[in-house]
Amino acid sequence: MNLVVEGMTCGHCVRTVTQAIQAVDPHALVDVDLSSGVVKIVGQLAVEQAVEAIQRQGYVIAAALPFRGRHACGPDRILLLRRMPPLRPREGC
Repeated sequence: MNLVVEGMTCGHCVRTVTQAIQAVDPHALVDVDLSSGVVKIVGQLAVEQAVEAIQRQGYVIAAALPFRGRHACGPDRILLLRRMPPLRPREGC
């Protein structure tokens, strides 16, 4: 799955988001692109689990994008989420 995450600016943000996902799915592969804000996740967790894990760290999820590749499932589509505020305020980097 690919998530567009707002508010990531540095290596600390990359580690925080990666650790949040891997706390839910320890074997998940996570790739964070700071310039685009896209977080690519390959693992066993559901979109809702990934969104909640990242929101709990204080980030805003703007969208879930189609994933093309070996692990892609379902139709190609873009799932626009309500721009949901984080579940807790993000602490500065």
